[in-house]
Amino acid sequence: MATINERRERERAHRHQLIVTAARELAEAEGWEAVTTRRLAERVEYSQPVLYSHFAGKNAIVSAVALDGFGRLAARLRQARQAAPAPAPAPAPAPGRALGAVCRAYLDFAAERPALYQAMFVLPTDLKFASTETPPPLRAAFDEFVGCFRPDEDRRELFAEVVWSALHGMAVLSDSGRIPPDGQEERLDFLVTRITGTSGGPTAP
Repeated sequence: MATINERRERERAHRHQLIVTAARELAEAEGWEAVTTRRLAERVEYSQPVLYSHFAGKNAIVSAVALDGFGRLAARLRQARQAAPAPAPAPAPAPGRALGAVCRAYLDFAAERPALYQAMFVLPTDLKFASTETPPPLRAAFDEFVGCFRPDEDRRELFAEVVWSALHGMAVLSDSGRIPPDGQEERLDFLVTRITGTSGGPTAP
């Protein structure tokens, strides 16, 4: 039987997730400018003091939404990497195919969830990148890029950083209309080819 403290912790965790979900959905529907403690309190039917007992302010809410987003992104990238076709009789996807699949999944995620992506990479948060304090969901997302390269490649984390940086640039420039969307596949194949020496196209040999 759960103790009173355990029940309270479960209830607190439930409220926390409810607020995070409401903030993300409100941002996706109306933009981050619409996300205020008053609007959130109305949506989740809690008082503003209850919200402040979970989050110090809007930046803390954005950070929580971003962290939740990294968990979603990591799962999306993992699914893409593991589903990438492997040339027989290889047991695992070739680097180019795996990286190409992960890159496409990343850009699709950014295009489908612009408000969430903005929280993760554009708005101010207290999340630590490339640090011993990096949260596990963020590290898991980065590791999906690292996992596209062979274990004996001693620069695999550097390659992963460069790829992630390039994809972020593509996502932001495409979203703002500064690069044409119809060139995305060519840009992706160019990036994968230069990094791995093999094509990342879905029909590549």
